[in-house]
Amino acid sequence: MERAYLCHMIVVTGAAGFIGSALVGELLRQGWQDIVAVDDFSRPDKAPNLADKTLTAKVDRKDFFTWLDANEKLVQFIFHLGARTDTTEFNVAIFDELNLHYSQRMWEACVKYGIPLVYASSAATYGGGELGYSDHDDSLPQRLHPLNPYGESKNDFDKWALAQERKPFFWAGLKFFNVYGPNEYHKGRMASVVFHAFNQIGATGGMKLFRSHRPDYKDGEQLRDFVYVKDVCNVCIFLMEHRTHSGLYNLGSGTARTFLDLARATFQAMGKEEAITFVDTPADIRDKYQYFTEADMSKLRGIGYTTPFHTLEDGVTDYVTNYLVPHKYL
Repeated sequence: MERAYLCHMIVVTGAAGFIGSALVGELLRQGWQDIVAVDDFSRPDKAPNLADKTLTAKVDRKDFFTWLDANEKLVQFIFHLGARTDTTEFNVAIFDELNLHYSQRMWEACVKYGIPLVYASSAATYGGGELGYSDHDDSLPQRLHPLNPYGESKNDFDKWALAQERKPFFWAGLKFFNVYGPNEYHKGRMASVVFHAFNQIGATGGMKLFRSHRPDYKDGEQLRDFVYVKDVCNVCIFLMEHRTHSGLYNLGSGTARTFLDLARATFQAMGKEEAITFVDTPADIRDKYQYFTEADMSKLRGIGYTTPFHTLEDGVTDYVTNYLVPHKYL
């Protein structure tokens, strides 16, 4: 698709990571040609995510603000997707540095230079979901109780952003739900359940899911809002192109599905017979485990985003057959 702004420099932080590299790939596919990738490029396992992508520049995250001071007149938009995303990390200082303080500097730079900003928040801000999953009430972040330091750091920044008198002229914080899809080969334990299912089924012929430790949920019937990374990219680009309604936005599919649904879709996409067993949820995350998440997507729909989201079956089939089986990148 031809774009009006081919000299429209777009910065993507976290560009070597899962969602960031997928967004870079989709921007390039749609005709955006002037992209600056920001990340810690020292990890060789993330290098393939950007290997075949034509970039204007790669900037180390530690050097970014110096780079921006020199290049701010060229930058038209920033996607700040870089973050520490490990939900099993409990060193609060790491999250304060990377998720809170770095994001505050990014916000203040966007205010100073008049640059619109989309940043990554997380559905982890909602904690156990006791207060629901609505993004309409800007007072809700003050009452949320995330279940881990990662979620706390994301909620802390959302609260800080909402409280600022000076804001970028357009900004959006995206509360990503359970994102899956291409370019997560490097994520290890934190990769999506689809990725782990594909590898387990390929290696053993079967899939182990976490047992339920609550009487109101049967084994494998814990519910999550699984959202395909291609849909995440489409929403990001929509917000960049429209820039009309600032605020926090949920970014899920809007439909909760069970882990059994996901496992069955993966078996089907691989052409394998179902063989699902259950193991105890690891003790270190058991009391932090969400049993139900589902994004209320009415706020995003209300500003004109009409593109349908992939169903779980369609997303898993595309991911497995077009990326995991041939080991390709988006």
